Amino acid sequence: MLLGFKTQLKVSKQQRLLLAQHAGVARHAWNQGLALCQQVLIHNKLNPDDKIKFPTAIDLHKWLVASIKTIHPWYYEVSKCAPQYALKYLADALKSFFKKAKGFPKFQKKGRHDSFTLDGAIHIDHRKVKVPVIGWIKTYEHLTTGYKPKSVTISKQADRWFISWKIEVEISQLPKKQEFVGIDLGINHLATLSTGEVFDGLKSYKKYESKLARMQYLNRQKKIGSSNYRKSQIKIARLHQKIASIRKDTLHKITTYISKNHAVIGIEDLNVSGMLANGKLAKAIADMGFYEFRRQLEYKTQLYGSKLVVVDRFYPSSKTCSGCGEKKLSLSLSQRVFKCDSCGFECDRDLNAAVNLSKEATRLVVLACGLDSADTSSMKQEEKAGNC
Repeated sequence: MLLGFKTQLKVSKQQRLLLAQHAGVARHAWNQGLALCQQVLIHNKLNPDDKIKFPTAIDLHKWLVASIKTIHPWYYEVSKCAPQYALKYLADALKSFFKKAKGFPKFQKKGRHDSFTLDGAIHIDHRKVKVPVIGWIKTYEHLTTGYKPKSVTISKQADRWFISWKIEVEISQLPKKQEFVGIDLGINHLATLSTGEVFDGLKSYKKYESKLARMQYLNRQKKIGSSNYRKSQIKIARLHQKIASIRKDTLHKITTYISKNHAVIGIEDLNVSGMLANGKLAKAIADMGFYEFRRQLEYKTQLYGSKLVVVDRFYPSSKTCSGCGEKKLSLSLSQRVFKCDSCGFECDRDLNAAVNLSKEATRLVVLACGLDSADTSSMKQEEKAGNC
């Protein structure tokens, strides 16, 4: 199984300049290629009878060598891979647009998502990485040796540079403490498990919101483009990175624990983009990172030999009684305790939803394995579903 690995680089002033030059060339190649593609689309729209073949990644690179590199000699000061991969990513983005999977690609701006990809003679040592043209670059952490990645991607966040590549890892079949578990995501508690365990989110944005607002207010008083303005921008970017790192670290710890200790994990297919349309709860929902939580579970369940079952988003997990199965007609967000009118069952709202998700995940796995749930007891169902 291929996994991405990312670590921070310990760069010198000369290397920082080289990295910025590579990112600038990649950005320039992307923008020039995108401008050419826009002209081709406009020409085909205005002259439908005189259609021009839409350029591929190879066509874009040939055009770049013939028309752009001859005008800008600083293209030859960096690795040839930087503009090549930029045009390749542009072609992939345009394919996704024509398939209606993503929107039309946008022009890149300096200082925003600066990155580039290199391949060729790449070597990994204990605390340094060798890449073409730039040479050996030190890292802050110890690296595993014995393999050579085909390509590496170097990106910039705030004023720090990071390098990433893909590594091949073995899938481990770890013994599980629990066969089935349901997870209910929420704002008060990030994840509530059907076993009764509760994981709280650190709410990093809420913690640093006042500090971030103060820094942004002071930045507005500075002249745009001045030295103090750039320094203030870097401080704001560092704080944003810190907030995102705290959130991601929390999610990694929780998802790793769940994937290692549970065989079948049931989670609801939340419409996160629709939930963010709620202006009163959007900030709290985004601070939890529901999408990232599911994304990490999807690959970690494969890595640790677990199974992720995504329950339909219209399944009424919160309105259904986990005791008798009776469904309520309405349940407001302010009601944090679930009370069943039929059997008198009373339970925490999130825990009740997690238990229902666990039962639904069990049913879906049993059906997928071709078992008849009516012929076996609940204990036998769990054993057979676990063996599947």
